[in-house]
Amino acid sequence: MMNRTPPITLLICALGGEGGGVLTEWLVDTARHAGYAAQSTSIPGVAQRTGATTYYVEVFPLPLAELGGRRPVFSLSPVPGALDAIVSSELLETTRQIGNGMSAPERTLVISSSARTLTTAERMQPGDGRADAQRLLEVVKAFSRAHHVFDMGAAAREAGTVVSAVMLGAIAGSALFPFPREAFERVVRGGDGGEKPSKTAAASLRGFAAAFDAVNAPREQAAMVARLLDTSGGESAQATPLPPAVAAQFPAPMHDLLALGHARVLDYQDAAYAALYVERLAQVLAAERAADPAAAHGFSTTREMARWLALWMAFDDIVRVAELKSRASRAQRVRAEVKAGDADIVKVYDHFKPGAPEFAALLPAPLAQRVTAWDRRRSTPWAMPLKVGSHSVIGMASLRLLASLRWLRRRGSRFAEEQALIARWLDAVVAGTRSDWRLGHEIALCGRLIKGYGSTNERGKANLLHVVDHLATAALPDGSPAARATAIAAAREAALADEAGKALDAALVRHGAPPRPVIAQPIRWMKRKPPAAASHRT
Repeated sequence: MMNRTPPITLLICALGGEGGGVLTEWLVDTARHAGYAAQSTSIPGVAQRTGATTYYVEVFPLPLAELGGRRPVFSLSPVPGALDAIVSSELLETTRQIGNGMSAPERTLVISSSARTLTTAERMQPGDGRADAQRLLEVVKAFSRAHHVFDMGAAAREAGTVVSAVMLGAIAGSALFPFPREAFERVVRGGDGGEKPSKTAAASLRGFAAAFDAVNAPREQAAMVARLLDTSGGESAQATPLPPAVAAQFPAPMHDLLALGHARVLDYQDAAYAALYVERLAQVLAAERAADPAAAHGFSTTREMARWLALWMAFDDIVRVAELKSRASRAQRVRAEVKAGDADIVKVYDHFKPGAPEFAALLPAPLAQRVTAWDRRRSTPWAMPLKVGSHSVIGMASLRLLASLRWLRRRGSRFAEEQALIARWLDAVVAGTRSDWRLGHEIALCGRLIKGYGSTNERGKANLLHVVDHLATAALPDGSPAARATAIAAAREAALADEAGKALDAALVRHGAPPRPVIAQPIRWMKRKPPAAASHRT
């Protein structure tokens, strides 16, 4: 486990006199007091604003108490593209490090000050030699997984401290390291936190707090938006933490998505199904580590699979819909949306129209085939329009009864079909990743094609499997991994851009694959009343 877990890596860029060395000592002390192994190195810069002093910090994400007496071996210098975060006190220095290849768009968090300290070259120009700040910001946005840019110098001046305290608050607010806020503040105080801090420490704490809020507030807002948009009803994903045993199997950069995916699958079915989710992700992680042992891509293939695999495994069916409709959080959300008071009566009616395929999905395969065959023989597909008052006892009891049939899902025909399709996609991702990292990454991104329900969902799965079968493994005019990855990316984007599928078929043919087969549609003859006799003009 220890050999498979990479450290959390951070590069600090500070100008002379800004306390970069003190900041590094604070971080290392915080880690060690919290029971984690850490190491720092520094590379001195050059005077007269021709460079910055950089400090490199590595923290092992598992506590020493869990390592059984072993100690991790750290690196002495940062590896371009393998950084989890870059923190810089000057905007141009941030882009300079990005230009050196230090930031990976799939992996690196960039925290930078928007303030500028002009370089010697900028001052030497007869006119305005300043670099365009807007272009520098565009570089930061383009080459970072996420970014936080604010004026650290102004925050330091308002607090009466140096910028190193502000940078520490920004790092703490980003949740890069597994330490609580109090652990950082205790180190800044220089004691156990019980005594009154000195004037210098109090100023540093003010700067720390300002930066912590500047970085942490957007994170909390984004998390709140994610909870509001969460289709699971708002009670599952954020409420269930990632089990330590699961977290230990995966690197820290993907714990956020892994926690959401694991919670979603666990809430959808049971612990065994969540264990299957982890087992499938572990296969992808092993393949990605073999293809990218230095983790230069930040485990982005496994991160993408954590997202799309959870969504596919938690596919919508009538049991899931009934469960979501009958949750207490849904009733609370409805009352909040209509601004109902405690004494107000709110009646909620849900309209359903399940058809034969929805009921057949919960039946064993032989019975499901008979039901769907009967439905195809009908002149019009069978459906049962329902109007359920979820505010009433009978309506809510009906929904809860249907939601309790979760155990029946595993025995149904659709569950088996979905697992077989997921396995085909998973095998393609693993095989593609072992062959070439980019190929596996593009196949993993094809999970974006699975969305919606009904015919939209079926069409997305058919498109994904056709792309996998004919572009990932079948013979092509140019069968190199790079060419296959390019073809899959083009086909995926074409499928997302054109719902009718014409663009997808054109992309398939352009890269040497056959177009999708034409799906036969039944012709239904409907009796119509003869039109009324037309009046004749005279």
